[in-house]
Amino acid sequence: MSIDLPMVWGAIIAFGVFLYVVLDGFDLGIGLLFPLFNRQGERQVMLNTVAPVWDGNETWLVLGGACLYAVFPVAYAVLLSATYLPVVGMLCGLIFRGVAFEIRAKARRTQHLWDMAFIAGSAAATFFQGVILGTLLQGIPIADGRYAGGPFDWVNPFSLFTGLGLLVTYATLACGWLIMKTDGELHRRMALLMRPLAALLAALIGAISIWTVIGQPAVAARWFALPNLFFFMPVPALVLAAVAGIFISLRRGSERAPFMLTLAIVFLGYTGLIVSIFPNLVPPSLDVWSAAAPRSSQVFTLIGAAVIIPVILSYTALSYWVFRGKVRHDDAGYH
Repeated sequence: MSIDLPMVWGAIIAFGVFLYVVLDGFDLGIGLLFPLFNRQGERQVMLNTVAPVWDGNETWLVLGGACLYAVFPVAYAVLLSATYLPVVGMLCGLIFRGVAFEIRAKARRTQHLWDMAFIAGSAAATFFQGVILGTLLQGIPIADGRYAGGPFDWVNPFSLFTGLGLLVTYATLACGWLIMKTDGELHRRMALLMRPLAALLAALIGAISIWTVIGQPAVAARWFALPNLFFFMPVPALVLAAVAGIFISLRRGSERAPFMLTLAIVFLGYTGLIVSIFPNLVPPSLDVWSAAAPRSSQVFTLIGAAVIIPVILSYTALSYWVFRGKVRHDDAGYH
């Protein structure tokens, strides 16, 4: 029996991208929350919650990009050509954010400047990731296996709106993470902030979903055709249930539930995206089979992935386990 390697690789890349969104999402979100918290030591505590793990979180972005290049070179070339400037903006943001993370703890007179760099880098990286997502979801014109659009096609209301949506998503993830990882006054203020963020996130998800259905007839046909409608109908209901669960858990003083429920919302949104574009890698016309590299290349790369992915999963899980628990003002901090 022949294994459908393009489908296997599609699942691997989808898994890697989801882990990146989840793991790097909340530490990018910490930068987005920085402007709201500037009391003595608050920002340092926020950074200390992710200091042991943030480098490893970005491994999944590198893995996803490398696998896309190796296994789906046509999709890589088309997507990069269509979103070249947003990709550069994202990488610049990640660089600013990474440098600021390392230097601000040692800076004294210029710490506020590095805080601004951390905020700006986190916001830029997040916003441009959302723009890339919006550009992909809208569809990318392809002719003869090449990108057929212009360098600024990504500048449109829908893509810019998805950029704003991802800013709120990552900020909500970070707020849930910090509720779980902090205590005292900072914990209390995070719990207060989580309510409007969760409500805004629900509103943005609804707006983007409606906009997508109206603007993309193929997506609307997939979601509302029978019997698909009966299978997909639970997705928006589960999103609303998760948002309601966040409010209930906050009222009850739960520390882990807000973060876990936000993860559930992200998972539901991500699966909704996959349902909307599957089996395309680059909508509306480039599917996993036509974009795939030769089978020999897929097999060779899969052997490497079978070794490296369990290693990455193992050290990621170990790092989160070792540094579990609360982070407090009197902890040693990041050096």
